[in-house]
Amino acid sequence: MVRPISHSISSRSITQEASILCLIAGLFLLSCCGPDGNGEPEDIIGVAQDRTPYVLDVPDEFPEVKIPEDNPMTVAGVMLGRKLFHDPILSVDNSISCSSCHIPESVMSDPRQVSIGVDDQAGTRQAMSIVNAGFFENGLFWDGRATSLEDLALIPVEDPVEQAHSWDDLELILRNHSTYPEEFARAFGIETTDEITRDLSVKALAQYQRALHSSADSKFDRFVRNETFLTDQELDGFQMFFDASFGTLKDAECGHCHNGPFFTTNLYENNGLDPADRELNFPDLGHFLSTGVHSDRGKFRVPTLRNIAHTAPYMHDGRFQTLEEVIDHYNSGGHFSPNVNPLMRPLGLDEDEKAAILAFLHTLSDTSFLAQEIFQDPFE
Repeated sequence: MVRPISHSISSRSITQEASILCLIAGLFLLSCCGPDGNGEPEDIIGVAQDRTPYVLDVPDEFPEVKIPEDNPMTVAGVMLGRKLFHDPILSVDNSISCSSCHIPESVMSDPRQVSIGVDDQAGTRQAMSIVNAGFFENGLFWDGRATSLEDLALIPVEDPVEQAHSWDDLELILRNHSTYPEEFARAFGIETTDEITRDLSVKALAQYQRALHSSADSKFDRFVRNETFLTDQELDGFQMFFDASFGTLKDAECGHCHNGPFFTTNLYENNGLDPADRELNFPDLGHFLSTGVHSDRGKFRVPTLRNIAHTAPYMHDGRFQTLEEVIDHYNSGGHFSPNVNPLMRPLGLDEDEKAAILAFLHTLSDTSFLAQEIFQDPFE
């Protein structure tokens, strides 16, 4: 029997339609696969990048902040960095944020002798102020082991006595977070959550820290601008600090290491805190840990003195609780070791002269900038 032509046509049509449907289904499944072809769907964020630049209002007295070409500052990037900085999610047990050791009330330093990490582990050093860190050169941290603010932001997360987290695990947490994917997309223009990485995280943190600068409106700044006068005591301290009295007052030897707009040379010095023999066996090897140079043992970064009256305790290990103790240390000449700074010597300052140095150091205080929103915790 000859089959009806219409029936044969219908069968071929059904077969063709089935093949087309299978092809479409296959293409759909393929499109759902991740970039590695493992069959896991990509998580599309679907938020556009916001390229609005973040404009730094840097005082005329300060140099320009050096911004890396691959990490321009944007409002979205700075705000993301601000949130990450204050979020304990960066620590393994959600207990320690960056701001746990860099506290606004202490000019973004730590008021404790040494910083405390997860599980109440005590570190070995006092957390330096990061205000104006965007201007600093020649390494960061007390020992200079970070070459940039991006490097600085990378290290604490995996430090076992700080946040003790794993960047691999933290990347997964951020990718699956309820709000961070959209914020990363606005800041960096990423399209999928798997593009959220430690590299972008530290770029945001670095952008935020570059925004943390003071306002150059201390009494000393106003004195330099001829807007006010120093008291006789403050002026005596100023002249001893910079050896500017032409022999009528003692030289306190301060300005050799603490000068320029931030009162630091950005160098590493042994200021006689501990004695050592020819082998330079200091309790903390300091800059040597970064350079491997024997003569760098026991040397530490010269800190800024801006707002120094508000960043106690002092020295890399927080051994001095007051500025009076610091002045007494330098007045004594410190301890000898083969690589101690040659300007360390007994100064012979009397009580009035020490009080004058202290009065001058207080003229470097300017904390009004801390009221700016950028310094505040976004979670409060």
